[in-house]
Amino acid sequence: MVDQSISSGSSGSSGSAGRSGLAGSREHVTISYAGFARPWAAWISHQLEQQGHGTTLLRWDPQVDTALAAELSGLLEAEGRLLIVLDDWYFRLGPKTQEEWTAALREVVPPHADRFAAVSVATQSLPATASLLRPADLRDLDAREANRRVLHRLGIAAPARTLDEEAPGEPRFPNNPPEVWNIPRRNNRFTGRDHVFEELHGKLAGPGVGSAPPLETRIALYGTSGVGKSQIAAEYAHRFGNDYDVVWWISATNRGAAREQLAELATRLGLPVGRELGDRIRAVHEALRVGRPYRRWLLIFDSADDMEQIEDLIPDGRGHVLITTLTRDWSGSGSAQEIEVLPFTRVESVAYARRRAPRLTPVEADMLSEAVQDLPLLLAQTAAWLDANPMSPKEYIELIRRGEPSLVGIRISSDYPMAFQTSWAITLNTLRERSPAAVELLKLFAFFAPDAIPVPMLAKARRGDLPEHLADLAAEPISWNTALRRLTESTAVRLDYQVSQDSDPAVETAQMHRLYHRFLRSDMTEDERDLMAATACRVLVTADPQNPSDTRYWERYAELIPHLEPAGVLDSPDAAVQQLLLNCIEYLRVRGEYRIGLRLCEQFMSRWRTRLEPTQRTMLVLTHQHANMLRRLGRYREAEAVGGAVVDQLAAERDASDADLLRAQDGLAGTLIALGSYEQAHELFDAVWRAYTALLGPEAPRTLSSRHNLGNVLALLGRYEEALVTHREVLAFRERELRARHHLTLNAGTAHARTLRLLGRYRDATSSQELNARLHLQVMGAHTPQTLRAEHNLALCLRRTGEVARAGALLADLVERSRRVQGPRHPETLMVRADHATFLREHGDLGQARDLAEEVAERYQTLAGERHPYTVGTFGNVGLVRGEFGETAEALDIAERALHGMTRAMGPDHPWTLGCALNAGAARSRVDDEDGAVELGRDTLERAKATLGDAHPMTLSAKTALAEDLRALRRRGQEAAKLEQEAIQQLSETLGAEHPHTLSARRRRRPYWDFEPQPV
Repeated sequence: MVDQSISSGSSGSSGSAGRSGLAGSREHVTISYAGFARPWAAWISHQLEQQGHGTTLLRWDPQVDTALAAELSGLLEAEGRLLIVLDDWYFRLGPKTQEEWTAALREVVPPHADRFAAVSVATQSLPATASLLRPADLRDLDAREANRRVLHRLGIAAPARTLDEEAPGEPRFPNNPPEVWNIPRRNNRFTGRDHVFEELHGKLAGPGVGSAPPLETRIALYGTSGVGKSQIAAEYAHRFGNDYDVVWWISATNRGAAREQLAELATRLGLPVGRELGDRIRAVHEALRVGRPYRRWLLIFDSADDMEQIEDLIPDGRGHVLITTLTRDWSGSGSAQEIEVLPFTRVESVAYARRRAPRLTPVEADMLSEAVQDLPLLLAQTAAWLDANPMSPKEYIELIRRGEPSLVGIRISSDYPMAFQTSWAITLNTLRERSPAAVELLKLFAFFAPDAIPVPMLAKARRGDLPEHLADLAAEPISWNTALRRLTESTAVRLDYQVSQDSDPAVETAQMHRLYHRFLRSDMTEDERDLMAATACRVLVTADPQNPSDTRYWERYAELIPHLEPAGVLDSPDAAVQQLLLNCIEYLRVRGEYRIGLRLCEQFMSRWRTRLEPTQRTMLVLTHQHANMLRRLGRYREAEAVGGAVVDQLAAERDASDADLLRAQDGLAGTLIALGSYEQAHELFDAVWRAYTALLGPEAPRTLSSRHNLGNVLALLGRYEEALVTHREVLAFRERELRARHHLTLNAGTAHARTLRLLGRYRDATSSQELNARLHLQVMGAHTPQTLRAEHNLALCLRRTGEVARAGALLADLVERSRRVQGPRHPETLMVRADHATFLREHGDLGQARDLAEEVAERYQTLAGERHPYTVGTFGNVGLVRGEFGETAEALDIAERALHGMTRAMGPDHPWTLGCALNAGAARSRVDDEDGAVELGRDTLERAKATLGDAHPMTLSAKTALAEDLRALRRRGQEAAKLEQEAIQQLSETLGAEHPHTLSARRRRRPYWDFEPQPV
């Protein structure tokens, strides 16, 4: 099959290139089709080639200034028989009049009747003269009967084999659409863009759709607003969608909405997952990556103008991704190939205008196209208005040219191009005359996110939330639905209906082009904008569940967030509206959507910094959250500056027990932890906890949160027993006062189990964390940061209890999930990757372990500085893997530097310092510095006993290592044997005789210590 995507009048013959390579007696067939009918042309071509006939696909695209008879005669230059696929569009292209068709068919077809054949897939009546082509009707047939009729019309004998279901890679029968399909309905007025389709299909076709699809291909359609990118993407899906098993559309303007729509694909794919958003997204990514249950897929991310917000949602695998965007960020970053979308060519503009408004002459259509600068969105608007209204085209075009919207009674901001201003002003004025209620509803729509205007939320709003005339409209379903239908008179507004078995399904959302959205807002007076913004804010406040930490309400908060900015929430002085914003930001924090939360904080604060005192309640909460988001994104110094400034100001103005000051100090202490200033953080947390206890009582929520933080910093300081007592008591309070599945209870459980592990109580820790991780998955899903931390702790527990296979699989999965949820450079992604590197060093690929360990250490150095304990510790891990490669001198140098750096950062008795000392002793031993190893080993053992106790795994590792070093000195054989026996006995008693640590000691394998970064 050869696809000649050219005008039939300009060329035609495909020569031998179109032949299938079978016997020369087989007939060649050239298939002429309009672009809309390509699925039929491709399917027919495949069926003919299965019978050994060569085929050429010739797209029908008659030129407006060429006689139709000449165009039809041009088809005769093509090779073989001519099979014309007639659809609703074939006779409308050009456009050509019915009279031209009648004359041309009568002139060209009868003399060449043996060359011409036709099939019809049209849903509308064909012109009477089409009977000259004697088309075989293929509508509403199954594949077998359609194939029989095609062959019969061409006089080809029916195949010996019956037509069964399509084999993988074959074109799908057009009446059997892809099994998974979610694309906006087809624009039946779509025109032109053939050069874009040729380039797009050329990049995506080839081996990409068939039996051996390549790795996923990304294409970015970029161009200015209103140029038709989304329409091209939708038409591509309709035109070429039968090449795929899955075709899915995602509105990517807002990250939250994009996540919801991608997650919905899990249900349509039949994946066995629960309702949690992140879990469904992960399942979709995995299914598309491996190509099960469907191999051929096309995902379209529409209006993806902020690459950072949704890049992690783009799946990997063997499929195609099409992105529409205003920017070149996608192509510039190398994430996607680029295709620039320009305005219509003048030929396309004229053809479109004449089809949309048939009363236009070619000259008038040309004048209109010039007036609107060939912009598709604007041309659609103006041509639609001319088709529906009697004004003289020349008069209307002159209004647009002169740019005088005031002539039709509309006041427009001067920020817009005059053609937009005038044409939309005329349309809006016409709609106002016909349906004033629809215009008021349209104005309210302009104060919600244009991609997903929540029509049901408006319909169900409390009566006092809406102006009286809109409340009356919403109370009467017939009037409400009539007004909604009126809005579709504007081509920039589209209604999407709920999937329902009802004969009259309700509108689920309205979508509005963003240019039109801005135009509507600019058209209003300031008083109108204030009224509509206040209305939108009231609707959103009513829809707020008022409980952002409750996972049962997360879907509602995800729905609310895209509307905050267009509704004016960020500008509202109303306390209830500001509380809505605070609730949404708290949801984003708990959910782990830190980037969106940070942006909202910064947007609000930039607006209100000069209008609100920094110590006003809303500003204090937002400042606290601002520092929170900065810290959670790894921007530690910025977080310290924000938190420190608030603490200093409040400390100068308020009492030491002031609640706002305590919250600010608590937040600053969290940032100090991230910076590695553990002693300072401990002092603040301890003071805040004691103040909260005196002010609110020991079991108040803020008191418990502060004590939880205190337990975390105690663990980081190596004071594990104190940390365990703290976390155990906090967990008991949480379990008693909150439900067991509350996210705070679950978080306390993870902290408790982590501390058990740090104390060497591996079986207790694993047992506790198994249940805790399972509850996290059930309640919060697999993709929230808190769940990732819980499962990360479980993986480390499993490793310490010797369940290596489970630990390795979980760690590998966590690396991928953390990368997708939080990004590859996020501190908690680095934490997981650090532990994965140490696991791979012992149980996997040494080369991969080395590369990963070095990358993690370098990124920690960039993130936190070379003296931060996490940088020091992860470089120490690099020394361990260097030693495995036999690079003993380099390993020793790294180990000694790590010991020095950790001593300076944490002190000589901290467990991390003791671990570095254990590794440095091993490195000395490898270079035959037995005396140096013994000296360091004795000191390490004594310090470990004092800090961690006689039975801690670190102490027993130090004892085992010292025994080996003494044995190497030979003169200390008895002492070595005694130490070794003691260590093995204690390991058996504490961990068990078959524990990996015990077995390693018996086999005299040198113990080592992995640095594990802790969550901050």
